[in-house]
Amino acid sequence: MSGLIFHLIPHTHWDREWYLPRAAFQARLVPALDDLLDRLQADPGYRSFLLDGQTVLVADYLSARPEREAELKALVKTGRLQLGPWYVLTDELIPSGEALVRNLQLGAADAERLGGRLDVLYSPDAFGHPAVWPTLAREFGIRAGVVWRGLGGEPGQERDLYRWRGPDGRDVLLWQLPPAGYEIGAALPADADRLAPAWRAVRAALVERAAAKHIPVFVGADHHAAHPDVSRLRDLLAELEPQSAFRVSRLEEFFQAVADGAKPAPLAGELRWSYRYTWTLQGVHATRAPLKRRSSAAELFLERLAEPLAALARRAGGRDRRPLLELAWRTLVRCQFHDSIAGCASDDVARAVEARLTSVEALAGAVVRGGLLELVHHDPDVAREHVTDAEPALVLWNPAVRPRGGVVVADITLFRRDVPVGPPSGAARVAHSPPGQGSRPFGLAGPDGRLIAVQVLDRRVGQERLDAARHYPDQDEVDWVRVALRPPAVAGLGVLCAALTSGASRPERGAEGATVKGRSLVNHWIEVVLEPSGALALHDRRTGERFFDVLRLEDGGDAGDTYSYCPPSRDRVVRAAGPLKVRRVAAGPLIAGIEVRLQMSCGTGVRGKRGRVSVRLVITLHADSPVVRCILDVDNQATWHRLRARVPTNLSGVPAVAGAAFGTVARAPVAVHAADYPLETPVATAPAQRFVAAADGRRGLALLTPGFFEYEWTRRGDLVLTLLRAVGELSRGDLPTRPGHAGWPTATPLAQCLGTSRVELAIAPVSQAEVERGDVIPALWEDVFLPVRGFWLRDATRLVPASIDIALEGTGLVVSAVKPAQQGSPMVLRCYNATGRKTAGAWRFGEGVKSAHRVRADERESTALVLEGRGKTVRFVAEPYEIVTILVT
Repeated sequence: MSGLIFHLIPHTHWDREWYLPRAAFQARLVPALDDLLDRLQADPGYRSFLLDGQTVLVADYLSARPEREAELKALVKTGRLQLGPWYVLTDELIPSGEALVRNLQLGAADAERLGGRLDVLYSPDAFGHPAVWPTLAREFGIRAGVVWRGLGGEPGQERDLYRWRGPDGRDVLLWQLPPAGYEIGAALPADADRLAPAWRAVRAALVERAAAKHIPVFVGADHHAAHPDVSRLRDLLAELEPQSAFRVSRLEEFFQAVADGAKPAPLAGELRWSYRYTWTLQGVHATRAPLKRRSSAAELFLERLAEPLAALARRAGGRDRRPLLELAWRTLVRCQFHDSIAGCASDDVARAVEARLTSVEALAGAVVRGGLLELVHHDPDVAREHVTDAEPALVLWNPAVRPRGGVVVADITLFRRDVPVGPPSGAARVAHSPPGQGSRPFGLAGPDGRLIAVQVLDRRVGQERLDAARHYPDQDEVDWVRVALRPPAVAGLGVLCAALTSGASRPERGAEGATVKGRSLVNHWIEVVLEPSGALALHDRRTGERFFDVLRLEDGGDAGDTYSYCPPSRDRVVRAAGPLKVRRVAAGPLIAGIEVRLQMSCGTGVRGKRGRVSVRLVITLHADSPVVRCILDVDNQATWHRLRARVPTNLSGVPAVAGAAFGTVARAPVAVHAADYPLETPVATAPAQRFVAAADGRRGLALLTPGFFEYEWTRRGDLVLTLLRAVGELSRGDLPTRPGHAGWPTATPLAQCLGTSRVELAIAPVSQAEVERGDVIPALWEDVFLPVRGFWLRDATRLVPASIDIALEGTGLVVSAVKPAQQGSPMVLRCYNATGRKTAGAWRFGEGVKSAHRVRADERESTALVLEGRGKTVRFVAEPYEIVTILVT
């Protein structure tokens, strides 16, 4: 190939935290960017520098160098310094789809405030990429991208340029980094004597894969300061190779040039397979699994509780909580930097992530409470001043966009006595209720006065603190009572209040209830029997299908590191076999449940010898649901092992369909010969968001979890869920599954996941038709992990709930977000089409909206929609796999 044009792209790749904590890398970042700003201002030939595609680095720098903000902005505005489009370079398979959107929204806001955004979706080091990646780019007005891992080494992947098509049909022009990655040109010296041999190797690697005459040369590497003399490097290369042209270019300039006349190879689907090209590092998906579960819970808290309540309360005249939501999202997204959330970082980083997640939970909790109180017009300060007028109430809120009833679990507190806090003084104290009777018989009544059936699940004495803005907290001793109830249906996103009544209102034990019979649980839809091994046998009473040995625990060794699973040379898998300790925890009829306790010998003990894992498994059935709900409390006292739960389906020859960002992905079992992949052995496991299912005809099972998890789909038809991986090294260089260090060797004892952790999951029989419909499994998932929520207000006076009724209609449509708009007063409603069929959809409102506009996920490019029925209906069409975002006022 002659007449080549090489585009030098000066850059750095800056892991914000990794084998060292964030502060250590920030201490390196500040002088590195000081030097960069000086160089850019001193040398006009140093045309541009790519700051790793993430704006958080600027925030880290300016927190130490605020006086240089004006200089930095000037360089950004003139294109000399390229920022974004991400807020942080995240792992793109672990966060939810909405978390990826918030990441890009934050990055866009930061970049535009500083002078302009890089219009290339730059992902130089993520451990794989979701199929929706091109669609997300286009949802933010981006038409080009750069990736490294997850692609290459297979037939048809010999070149560097692709046209990657998303599930909805939109595409991006994609350039793939060479096998050496973003550091390909880091060692090119601005020295004539040493440049020739270095350039020869770099040139060969790039030209071999070049699909066009325009070729980028990335000049930079991990935590590297800017190349000291890019202008001279360009001139020396031009002298060395006069038949080619050399430019210092912005990344957009390369894509503008290469797009003219290029013939990129077609590409579609997720990118998770580069085992013959570069390390794919898919073993991270189960590393520090408890941390990932907590991050997923924080995502869910923000996406489906805090944001909707903030939007609804503001729409009802409440305060604007967007600043708190933005703070929470920035804190959460900073937990999702790819090494941080992947778990392949030091223990110091893991501790920092845990601390950030605590902050996210506190912020989200404050938004939820504030929004809910405004929706029912409850003022804690007014209540404090009218203690004797208290009318305790249970506020029920439906976080789904469809009417729902069903069984609700809630905690109710009954006053026993005041708990004084602080030294006695002569100051006037707030009046308190006289000593209470604690857990006396009680009931609940709906808005129409009708009694609501209540099943008491648990009661204990505890303490409760009631907060108010203008008063000290009120600390009380209370009886905590956990109850199950079956309230009237609650409208989509609607609120319903239930009042406390005297006298118990127990549910009747009918044929439709849930019951415990020895070691079995039964309701109208399903029967669950506890087997001697601790596994479950399921009988789908609707279809007659039976499943055995479900959720059987098994454990094997893991000699790997935080990046890669590696079985020991003589691995022995141990399967749970009892003995079991079983007791009934809920007798029905609304909820029936049993608790199982068992132990397994596995791994290596903390003090040598054999390790131990103790498991408490709680299995429950609701009266109105075919779903088997499970909680596993795992006490891990073993190291260097992997604990999993196996779910046999007896299905083979069909794919497993896993939840993913804004859709699903169908995957076949992985069956390869390790000898064919000397660089890195492909893993049999895969990532999933919220569920994975396999079905053929009427027979099938869905495995549901609150968020992200790792699973394996075997050739004999088993779904295997990873509960935890216990490893103690960030990187090992002696692994047969991945020879060489993937990171700097660092001991990571916290990654052994010692101690207790909780895994929530559910299992439901499903048919092939239900899987293919697209919205059935997400609805089951909502019913388990986003049920109607009960908020107990012991200090309530007279509640006036807002009238809310918002529903999404359309086969195959799945709600993704209900949130305040980034700008102005609109509310954002986002859904996606989970099927390959065009779908007619509609949002329906009990109280009409004034306007509706369809926008991209970045809330731009507005198109007005027609309102029907005085604003009570907004119709739209969702193309196959399309994301649909609508703003309403």
